[in-house]
Amino acid sequence: MHTRGAIIKEAPGTYEVVDLEVDAPRQDEIQVRMVASGLCHSDDHVATGDIPVGIYPFAGGHEGAGVVTAVGPHTPGWQEGDHVVFSFLPSCGRCAWCSRGMQNLCDLGATLLVGSRWDDPESFRLSYDGQPVGQMCGISTFCEVTTVAVDSAVKVPDDVPLDKACLIGCGVGTGWGSAVNSADVRPGDVVVVMGVGGIGINAVQGAAHAGASMVIAVDPVALKREKSLELGATHAVATMEEATELAQSATNGQGADSAIVTVGVTTGEHVAQAMAAIRKAGTVVVTGLGNIAEIGAPISLADVTLFQKRIQGSLFGASNPKADILMLLRLYAEGRLKLDELVTRTYKLDEVALGYEDMHAGRNLRGVIVY
Repeated sequence: MHTRGAIIKEAPGTYEVVDLEVDAPRQDEIQVRMVASGLCHSDDHVATGDIPVGIYPFAGGHEGAGVVTAVGPHTPGWQEGDHVVFSFLPSCGRCAWCSRGMQNLCDLGATLLVGSRWDDPESFRLSYDGQPVGQMCGISTFCEVTTVAVDSAVKVPDDVPLDKACLIGCGVGTGWGSAVNSADVRPGDVVVVMGVGGIGINAVQGAAHAGASMVIAVDPVALKREKSLELGATHAVATMEEATELAQSATNGQGADSAIVTVGVTTGEHVAQAMAAIRKAGTVVVTGLGNIAEIGAPISLADVTLFQKRIQGSLFGASNPKADILMLLRLYAEGRLKLDELVTRTYKLDEVALGYEDMHAGRNLRGVIVY
């Protein structure tokens, strides 16, 4: 069937909306009419070329929610009309990582940027002018209709507002989990969150929810600092120098228990600044992405060894999407997790490029495409 979607034809490039063909779902697949999609920075990394992909054209979007319109043959447990939130990381439930309760590291994630089906690098579900189109994380939420594997979908209650729930599938889960899971924030902790955009603002929420006594949000953009104070930060400053001084003043000079790096374009220098902000045996959580080809950070190995500091990577906030997406939606329903307040502006699909312009200009905490 026909659909419309935002693709890039090369990188660096700009998303443009074109007419696409989308295949019917096969076994263990569903077709979904999108309701909303978040404008996450990772899709911009694809457009800039910081994150290379396996094929062009490439249809963006990996943070979305919608309604099932068709179910592939021999695909039990699904029916038309089901409401779903996508996880940008699929989980098979069978590999060693899923079996250990580490669904975010599922083996299916190895081919997320190839653009094809997990099990066949030559099998695609989107096409443009007769040529195959890659799907971002196998889902491409920048399409009005998309066909995805059920490994990437989580069924949610019908009364959940999908234009807010879409954020759970990447930004909220990644940020919240970076604090609660990866930094292991405890009651009374001092936490620095470096960069409070769509991911970092949820690290602020997670740290506050875990009981941190001081949550220091760091961002040069005044709008983001102001919003962080509304969503759980106790302090909001423009520079890491200020944050480090605040953390040390509250800990007899020791420093923060953890520093979470969620800068939009993360570099080794950011990680080094976070290392300087934490105490002995403290943790730096690296969640943000930059140019994935860049190597190195200006960090003293003696600082790591002698002060027993830890650098911890965090993919999707070390979440288990099939369980944690529903858990976060319960927290939202109970008023303990804020989603509505995260959305600065909504856009039409044709405005996807404008949405990223606004993100770069610091006008958005999170933009959302509403179909």
